[in-house]
Amino acid sequence: MSEIVKEACRKYLTVLQLHPLRTKAITAGVLVGCSDVIAQKISGIKRLQLRRLLLLMLYGLAYSGPFGHFLHKLMDVIFQGKKDNKTVAKKVLLEQLTSSPWNNFFFMMYYGLVVEGRPWGHVKNKVRKDYPSVQLTAWKFWPIVGWINYQYMPLQFRVLFHSFVASCWAIFLNLKARSVTAKKD
Repeated sequence: MSEIVKEACRKYLTVLQLHPLRTKAITAGVLVGCSDVIAQKISGIKRLQLRRLLLLMLYGLAYSGPFGHFLHKLMDVIFQGKKDNKTVAKKVLLEQLTSSPWNNFFFMMYYGLVVEGRPWGHVKNKVRKDYPSVQLTAWKFWPIVGWINYQYMPLQFRVLFHSFVASCWAIFLNLKARSVTAKKD
């Protein structure tokens, strides 16, 4: 069994090297999908909501994977690949003041408007009510993840690491963003 895992890892790393953007996007989509299945089960949904699952996988594939790919490349350009503590702190601070608020806001809007299909007014009120607590919680959690990511992860693995941790965070966001739990579906 361990040979199968080693071979799968070797192939994944090869594809990551050859097609980094595509591989990161697909990985993000798959991880968001896994986190949604878990979130649906935790929230008590009896039958998997396939439409919701596919729309969230689309979010990972089309937005969060590519966004992370270009964000980390940009950070490396801005900070010239440096990894000293002062530079890592600046990267984390910049990320927490820019992409963190935007990504949480964007996810909550996408979830309400696209995944749930709610009217603009409902989604706007829900985001207005829940966004501050989501962002404050993010600022307690993500700076540590950002520090580990910028300090210890090579550039090509940052999106993978971030996507893996984000799949856990997405369970929280999914449960927070969900307006009504559809237990009978």
